[in-house]
Amino acid sequence: MNATFHPRLGCSTISFRHQPLPAALQTIAGLGFTEIDLGALPGVCDHVPYVLDEVAVAAVAATVAESGLTVRSINGDVGDLNAALDVAARAARTAHVEALVALAAATGSRALVLPCGALSHDPLESLDIDLDRVATELIWAAGISASAGVELWTESLHFHRLCFDIDRAGALTERVEGRVGIVMDFSHIVASGGDPVEFVDRFGPHIAHVHIRDAVPGDINLSVGNGAVDFGRGLKALAGAGYHSHFALELETRDITHDERPGWAVQTGHLISELI
Repeated sequence: MNATFHPRLGCSTISFRHQPLPAALQTIAGLGFTEIDLGALPGVCDHVPYVLDEVAVAAVAATVAESGLTVRSINGDVGDLNAALDVAARAARTAHVEALVALAAATGSRALVLPCGALSHDPLESLDIDLDRVATELIWAAGISASAGVELWTESLHFHRLCFDIDRAGALTERVEGRVGIVMDFSHIVASGGDPVEFVDRFGPHIAHVHIRDAVPGDINLSVGNGAVDFGRGLKALAGAGYHSHFALELETRDITHDERPGWAVQTGHLISELI
């Protein structure tokens, strides 16, 4: 298709998670995108092996390099950041974070993205203790990332995780003290009953990246145009707040078939490009 999109708009490989990584990259490049977010989310997008050793890092980096696409971020998961770890679990997490950082460095990715807690709204111990643990883990991971010249970001409002609304996102942001960038996802904000403009007003200076997907309250898995997100209003708020970084289509949607995904990505890419 070789469409032309805004240079700040990329496409997450999660959008084509049903394809193996080489095929997903070929699809994305063929549509005309030049930048990706690389999905490394076990059970969601397996484009990066969960067991990530030096051989796997080199193999994934070579596959990405061959595609010609640049990498904006690696969207990873290293376990529940609000869980207390024993010695063995700590060692495993350290190795996993170091491997993801190595992959980010090898692919030229600007950042590694980690979650804002477990896939549950309920704290494992108490909300304050859990938020403290998530913040501590993110700051620790940011230190490892920084040593490799990689930033650390978190999707601070995620409808299915511990920080599922704007107040918990705010509580986490206060704890990480500006050392961790925020990924804003329109779909998670709207699914939680929130307003993207309010999110920008509250967290604007900390927003490092933006995911594009539609939603209605309670459902994040809608294609752009099939939900309640007012992207024009939200993108205008981001511009007004001085946001000059990048966007990624994260079309992990369940309202279209896999065969419809390429065309829908092009249609969405043109729409969002006009609004940026």
